[in-house]
Amino acid sequence: MTNEKIKAPGFEDIVFETRNKEYGAYNLRKKYNRNVLIALLIGLFIIITLVVAPYLSAKAGEGKKRSETQVEIQMQNIENPNELVAPPPPPPPPPAEMIQQAKYVPPVVVDSVKPEENTQLMTADQAQVEVKDQDVNLEVVEQVKEEVKEEEAEPEPFIVVEEMPMYPGGEVELLKYIFEHTQYPEVAKENNIQGKVVVRFCVTSKGSVNQATILKGVDDALNAEALRVVNSLPLFKPGKQGGKPVPVWYMVPINFTLK
Repeated sequence: MTNEKIKAPGFEDIVFETRNKEYGAYNLRKKYNRNVLIALLIGLFIIITLVVAPYLSAKAGEGKKRSETQVEIQMQNIENPNELVAPPPPPPPPPAEMIQQAKYVPPVVVDSVKPEENTQLMTADQAQVEVKDQDVNLEVVEQVKEEVKEEEAEPEPFIVVEEMPMYPGGEVELLKYIFEHTQYPEVAKENNIQGKVVVRFCVTSKGSVNQATILKGVDDALNAEALRVVNSLPLFKPGKQGGKPVPVWYMVPINFTLK
């Protein structure tokens, strides 16, 4: 009995045993190992070429550099010129220090005193008039100084004192004055703005009104009108503390209503 070698079927034959081998996948699988080997060889060739090519070109360049001809340079002594250059002239000497001298001029005596004949004497009447004028000016200055001192010495306004400020005729006359002198702003009329404005002001020790401010406002136009009316108030009877007139805070409400 002869020994016969039985060839075992490959993986592709087993997979495509019952399938169509003419479709194309069978041939691709059959040639897969050969294709991979070819691609590997081509890749190695490309890598070797990229690595070896620069090395070969560098070696070739070194051979060319060595084959270049060498040039010998010899230095020769250059003789000095026969004509000598003249040295530069020395710098000029510094100028001598100048001493300033001022010439002495003797003073000239001039008679600036006028003769006694041209002098005018002041009479007694003129002297008295000038003295009177000076007295009047001194009195005016003293009065102004006293007023300034009084204004500067004005203490802080009190809130409550023994004798509160009084408007001439009382509260009724005060409200009557405000009612008669208040003008309703046209802007507030057009926009139908109404309300109560509370104004605080100071009645000074002389009875005048100052430092008017709005404690409770409604509108800019109404607030401005209320301040205008309060600042136009006549003199009050000033408040007193310990028998002396002092500044006192005062408040007044002003109602703005449209009929």
